[in-house]
Amino acid sequence: MAHLRSRRRLALAVPVALSLTASLGFLPTVASAAPQAASTAAERAAERAAERATDAPSLAYVVNTGTDRRTIASVEKAVAAAGGTVVVTYDRIGVIVVHSANPGFAQEMRAVRGVRSAGATRTAPLVPARTTDQGAADYVTAAEAARTRAASAKTPGSEPLEADQWDLRAIGADKAARIDPGSRKVTVAVIDTGVDDSHPDLAPNFSAAQSANCVGGKADTSEGAWRPYTDEDYHGTHVAGEIAAARNDIGVAGVAPGVKVSSIKVSDPNNGLFYPENVVCAFVFAADHGVEITNNSYYVDPWLYNCADDPDQRAILDAVDRARKYAQHKGTLHVASAGNSNHDLASDAIDDASSPNDTTPVERTIDPSECLDLPTQLPGVVTVSATGVQNLKSYYSTYGKGVVDVAAPGGDGRYQTPDTPSKNGRILSTMPNGQYAFLQGTSMAAPHVAGVAALLKSRHPWAPPAVLQALLKAQANNPGCPESYDQNGDGVQDATCEGGSRVNGFYGHGIVDALRAVKR
Repeated sequence: MAHLRSRRRLALAVPVALSLTASLGFLPTVASAAPQAASTAAERAAERAAERATDAPSLAYVVNTGTDRRTIASVEKAVAAAGGTVVVTYDRIGVIVVHSANPGFAQEMRAVRGVRSAGATRTAPLVPARTTDQGAADYVTAAEAARTRAASAKTPGSEPLEADQWDLRAIGADKAARIDPGSRKVTVAVIDTGVDDSHPDLAPNFSAAQSANCVGGKADTSEGAWRPYTDEDYHGTHVAGEIAAARNDIGVAGVAPGVKVSSIKVSDPNNGLFYPENVVCAFVFAADHGVEITNNSYYVDPWLYNCADDPDQRAILDAVDRARKYAQHKGTLHVASAGNSNHDLASDAIDDASSPNDTTPVERTIDPSECLDLPTQLPGVVTVSATGVQNLKSYYSTYGKGVVDVAAPGGDGRYQTPDTPSKNGRILSTMPNGQYAFLQGTSMAAPHVAGVAALLKSRHPWAPPAVLQALLKAQANNPGCPESYDQNGDGVQDATCEGGSRVNGFYGHGIVDALRAVKR
């Protein structure tokens, strides 16, 4: 799955079996000239573009322009003249999603009057038609479930599998639910691989009216379009359960079991990647459909880091940031996973050998202050690192002083083992077809923060995104930098925590606290 925030990807790429036919428009028909009459300049340009595109593979592009109608109309005409097909135009943010087989399309569009930036959103051709979890899913067996149910029954009011949910107790979410489980007026959209809304723990809180399939860059709201392609596309369903699994005496509980959750599917059906135009669509859809919070446990493919000195990556930065800003201005808070590469996002240089991940990666060294992980490093986005049961940074979690805002349980099955029936240090949550499984990653940390943000929004319904982010930081508990972070005991520090007890690179302002959130 698209770099489901294994982060990065550091999530396993999960192959999907079903293909999705892209919904494409058609080039405008050019009127035939009178016999022997000279063709217009536009017609000649279109003919040249068609000749260039013969037998060439089709790519997806974003063209970023002004938001006035005259400019957009002019640019759309230039798109056609350059051999492009407009898939969708987001006129309110000036982003046009285009498909074109013209290899020189982006370069031609950058010279068009009114175009601010333009570039390909992928390096692999379109075919007829990833995330930040770390490692494969560990499904709960019937015997394990029975053992956990027996342990859970010893605590009145617990869900049947809650004894294995050490993460809820770590942030006081079990106690918080007795005070305030969250308001049904608050919705968290899971921008991901789709959500199985038929799961008995998710169905009570699922909002179909705020769900869609944004693959290809244009929202499809038909019935079930938001669901996973296959059972292997389980990431979004797991994330949704962490946020808002209902307390209904069936399986597990979410951090905010009283709020609503929706699904905006953005993963490509063929390779599981999360392309920029899909994320642009998701942010705009969420904002226009009254979503208060989005959870983003992925990074935007195909580049782990997008550098502004590359024209294609600059266009991606521009398009996604425009959508992010639009949604924030409409009241939507974005929560994102930091990634699973154990990278220091506050360092001077990071080696990236994973990009582009849709063709052949090229080794490069980037400056994370100039080349950004999207949407994680965009302004106003809540960036989340992962912790284990010992409240210590998970071994895989990316970090960085001044970049990470808060931390939350993401699991650590290698070095931090809980005293639970399963002894599993990862995070237990919902899976397609009514199942349950353990996963770990910053993909799992972000939904804990999204759940706490939903509790805060429930108590402070008029709080805009900036205030909500400030409240998140204020209620967090910071354990401070550890004296040593030599996880494997080889005498070498596995990561360096910079900062003090108030703000540092491992935890930002601290580990979120659901109980404090509902008391504020």
